[in-house]
Amino acid sequence: MNPLVSVIMGSTSDLPVLEKALSFFDEMEIPFEINALSAHRTPELVEDFAKNARRRGIKVIIAAAGMAAHLPGVIAAMTPIPVIGIPVKSGNDGMDALFSIVQMPPGIPVATVGMNNSLNAAILAAQILAVGDASIAKKVVDYKENLKKKIAKANEELKEIHYKFKTN
Repeated sequence: MNPLVSVIMGSTSDLPVLEKALSFFDEMEIPFEINALSAHRTPELVEDFAKNARRRGIKVIIAAAGMAAHLPGVIAAMTPIPVIGIPVKSGNDGMDALFSIVQMPPGIPVATVGMNNSLNAAILAAQILAVGDASIAKKVVDYKENLKKKIAKANEELKEIHYKFKTN
């Protein structure tokens, strides 16, 4: 089994943030790999990874980073593969990471999800893969249908809550 998605973190301390994404890929049966690479501490490894990801069959890269958060942008600068950045909440309440990832120069796009929102990064990666894979597309459609069902169920449960002035 060869990975379609590469999940990269600047440090293994970011792993808890990525758990929802990794579980989503498992649930969707989308092969993925996980690596720790640092734009600042291992720049040569980042360059090797980014330049060879396409050849290895990687279709989407998710890169999580906190603080200066250069990892997603550095990877995006060296590969034609779509990169999704996850700003990790750390110093400055995560705003430094958010701005580092979202404010890329023209020509070096990085799709950016909300702080610590690895689930949305994984869903976006699946949607990108779904463009060329009918089986993944069906799984994404089913996933979103289940989200609708959860809301419908929640509304049914809310009907059972009683207050004196509640009208529904």
